[in-house]
Amino acid sequence: MLTEDTFYSSVVELAAQIRARKLSPVELTEGYLARLERFGARLGAVATVMRASALNEARRAEREIRAGRYRGVLHGIPYGAKDLLATREAPTTWGATPYKDQRFDYDATVVRKLREAGAILVAKLAMVELAGGMGYNRADASLTGACRTPWNTDYWSGGSSSGPGAAVAAGLVAFAIGSETSGSIITPASFCGVTGLRPTYGMVSRHGAMALCWTLDKLGPMCRTAADAGHVLAAIAGRDPLDASSLERGNFRYPAAAPARTRKKLLRLAVMKDSYEKAQKEVRENFLASLEALKRADDRRVSIEMDVKLPDFPYGAAVGTIVDAEGAAAFRDLIESGRVRELASPEGRVGGYAASLVTAVDYLHAMRMRVPMRRAWGEFFGKHDVLVAPSRATVSYPVSKTFDQAYPGIGASSPIGASNLVGVPAISVPNGFGQENLPTGIQFIGAAWSEHTLVELADKYQQATDWHRRRPALKD
Repeated sequence: MLTEDTFYSSVVELAAQIRARKLSPVELTEGYLARLERFGARLGAVATVMRASALNEARRAEREIRAGRYRGVLHGIPYGAKDLLATREAPTTWGATPYKDQRFDYDATVVRKLREAGAILVAKLAMVELAGGMGYNRADASLTGACRTPWNTDYWSGGSSSGPGAAVAAGLVAFAIGSETSGSIITPASFCGVTGLRPTYGMVSRHGAMALCWTLDKLGPMCRTAADAGHVLAAIAGRDPLDASSLERGNFRYPAAAPARTRKKLLRLAVMKDSYEKAQKEVRENFLASLEALKRADDRRVSIEMDVKLPDFPYGAAVGTIVDAEGAAAFRDLIESGRVRELASPEGRVGGYAASLVTAVDYLHAMRMRVPMRRAWGEFFGKHDVLVAPSRATVSYPVSKTFDQAYPGIGASSPIGASNLVGVPAISVPNGFGQENLPTGIQFIGAAWSEHTLVELADKYQQATDWHRRRPALKD
């Protein structure tokens, strides 16, 4: 019989037991399905539990492993997918009432690749409606209602990958796939105390994923550990002829043949100015303690430069313009038909109309600004290897309040929008707790295609700390 420890084990730990035939993929899948059915609805984390297809996949994995056909670390590992990824066996609702009955007769490339790696899809996980593209200001902006962090269910799990964050944190899946346009992996990773990896734009195919913003959308893993995230990214990365934005350079292997860290004697960390000074007290204290832990964890091969400024551009205005214009184009039929009024969020019911008014001049200007932005960030990463900042300036928001009511006066800056605009990768890992026993996170941001460096740095940090091993106390 499986113990609770099993469900909070890392993918790497589960894989070792499966490969040694000490753990049955069928038994493990049945255990995760039971937890999804027991806790998923209460957390608001689940769109669809895929019991029948999951057990079929688990039986197939078990037969293959017994026959000596072991595919790798993900073989027999149950996972969940954000409900914007097309799947043949279940609806794909995009978290929104107008699409509650939507079905596809194909799988997204990420889902197909994970099946080829032997992973078992056990659930489609909740999300903020349309990935928040029409606007929202409350946690309940979703077909499935508010999704709650399992650390304190009076608080939000974060968006728009709300279900993946909550489900991984609660031990309902071994890992999950989320998506990010401007913070939708980093935020729930921080609010739920899990590891979230946002890859370089173009590393992972988005074929079969809901499009919100073609030039910003990215898919990535949400896991218990950085090492797990590296293994999952290796399975889903790479060029896909069905997605013209995916690139050959996106091929990724984990672990690397030669660790990225051994190629440099010194890793230069830049701490972002204004990212922690005005953050919540606990966020600030946990962040500064993390910097000290990084120094100790890496045998003095880390240099840390404090209060480094980002290249100076109007990132917020550019992100807003691009998301509005591309989102309005992606959901033009929904807006023009009036069915946008079926959305749960009051802001979402009208936001599409406002977004439709973005002019071509403004959109093109915002897009053209990304060229000098990328150039400046390239120069920045010529001087520094990794940009470091709190993942979020506060802990999670109460589900009973609008977001703008939650923590007035918090003035810390965030690199999330800027780093998404220039398409570079980031990883968020848990680094402590703040108000109301809610997790905090630290994020590492690197140059394009520097995922190995980020994963290895985050893994080093996790080897020196145990925040990723903490677990919430779930109650029926």
